[in-house]
Amino acid sequence: MKKERVDVLAFEQGLFATREQAKRGIMAGMVYTKKNQRLDKPGEKIQQETVLKIIGEQLPYVSRGGLKLERALKVFDFNVRDKILLDIGASTGGFTDCALQYGAKLSYALDVGYNQLAWKIRQDPRVIVMERTNFRYCKPSDFTQGVPEVATIDVSFISLKKILPALYSILASKADVMALIKPQFEAGKDSVGKKELSTTLIYIKKC
Repeated sequence: MKKERVDVLAFEQGLFATREQAKRGIMAGMVYTKKNQRLDKPGEKIQQETVLKIIGEQLPYVSRGGLKLERALKVFDFNVRDKILLDIGASTGGFTDCALQYGAKLSYALDVGYNQLAWKIRQDPRVIVMERTNFRYCKPSDFTQGVPEVATIDVSFISLKKILPALYSILASKADVMALIKPQFEAGKDSVGKKELSTTLIYIKKC
C-alpha cells in the first residue's frame, strides 16, 4: 500500500489552502484520522487512502498575513470595499485573501518570486497574478484592469525607500497604502544588532 506525508494528504484532501498552512495546522494538533487519532508530525508517512479531518479553528486566510491586514483594517478604519488593490510582495496571498473577503473588487498579486501563491487565490477571477515581477520597474501601463486605489506592501531585503517612489506614479490620487516596516531592511547592516527586530504595519495616505 502506498504511503504519503500527512501534510501532503491534508492539502490534497482540501483541508488547507496550502501545504505550508497544512504543516502549521498539523503541528498545532488540528489534524486527525476518522478514528480520532491525532497526527502532529507533518512529515510522517501514512496510508494514502487515510481520510483526515480537522478538529479546531482554522485560519480564515491562506496565510497569517491576512490576520495582520485584518487587524490593520480595523485599527486604522481602512476601507477596501469596491476598490482595486495592489498587493506588493503577495507571496502566498494572505493580504489579497483578506482584502477580497473585505470586499475589494480586484487585486494585483505581485511578487518577484513565483509559484508561491495559494491555489485558492491563483484561480480567483478577481486576482491578477503578477509573478516574477520586480515592482521597482513597473509602469502604470502594466496595470491593465484598472488603476490601483489601495496598496499593501510586505517585502524583504529591500527598503521601502526604493518601493514608494515607483508606487506614487502608479496609484490613483488619494490612494491608501499599508506597508510593513522591517527595521533590518531600512536601517542598513551597520545599524542592526543581533537582537530580533519586530515588524510594524503603518498606514500612509497618498494625497
